[in-house]
Amino acid sequence: MGDPQDPICVTGASSFVGAQVVADLLADGRVVRGTVRDPQDRDRYGFLMELPGAGDRLTLHRGELLEESSFSEAMKGCRYCVHTASPYFLHASDPKKELVDPAEKGTENVLRAARTAGVERIVVTSSGAAITDEPENDRVLTERDWNEKSTLKRNPYHLSKVQAERAAWRFHDPAGGFSVVVINPFLVLGPSLTPKLNTSNALLADLLRGEYPVLMAMAWTVVDVRDVSEVHIRALGNTKASGRFICAGHTVTMEELVQLLREEGYDGRYRLPRFDLDNPVGNRIVYLLSFLRPRGVGGYLRTHLGRVPRVDNSKSQEVLGVSYRPLRETLGDALADLERWGHLPRPADT
Repeated sequence: MGDPQDPICVTGASSFVGAQVVADLLADGRVVRGTVRDPQDRDRYGFLMELPGAGDRLTLHRGELLEESSFSEAMKGCRYCVHTASPYFLHASDPKKELVDPAEKGTENVLRAARTAGVERIVVTSSGAAITDEPENDRVLTERDWNEKSTLKRNPYHLSKVQAERAAWRFHDPAGGFSVVVINPFLVLGPSLTPKLNTSNALLADLLRGEYPVLMAMAWTVVDVRDVSEVHIRALGNTKASGRFICAGHTVTMEELVQLLREEGYDGRYRLPRFDLDNPVGNRIVYLLSFLRPRGVGGYLRTHLGRVPRVDNSKSQEVLGVSYRPLRETLGDALADLERWGHLPRPADT
């Protein structure tokens, strides 16, 4: 990736994925410019300046997705950029305003600033949500697949990722010296560098806190946040990297996930699901109950219930040389991290 002193811009530097990318770039001796909403807010972003190497090689800059010129300063003199900034939550009272506009227009603002500043390559964090919002049990998903079903009423978070990624591809112009590479991670879990509980790890916390009293016919394709970061960084400097890269490690059902948690000793310490609704009758019950949940959560349940995603991650392995961590390692590190940050009650309090 050229001279290590050439700065690399990372948008959304305080996010789950963004912070890991910043940390890994610093560990590699790189100079990093991270964008956050308010660089002066030490309570919220001070943890970034405590990362090894941050004192000498990390500067924080203001970046607001819906402000067209707010990324210009951070981009100056950068040859590369990793764009991770984007809203991530399932329920929104105004999906267009809260999800789609920040994701799509924010991507346009970031890429416009990058191109103007002379950035040569930008790696964009998209999502498995741009691949599908209703996986089919009998078909393997690849980088050729696009989610064409999501709307503002149906899985609006998924729609935001589709719109943002399509916006990114409109800027792709390798002939003009500006190339775009897109990473499509599925459910990202693992240890977090930020004290804030992210939406992905919240799934584990909710399982252990008794938020899900029943087993449902749900399944997720999981990838470790450290592997996601590695994919991004390898895509930055690999001249053979082009197009999209599915970033996925292991597919696990809710039943398998709970069993793993029991095997790791979490059953007696927390409140794992006890009742089994992973059956045809249970599916019908869960489907009906989903209409009582917030619209985003309910829609997600209805489009994923009874479906086990199958994905092909061979491109990331063959082109980028990535080896995905074992699921047990990801879960173990994520759970220890949740306890460390205080996102799980002390076992004595359960």
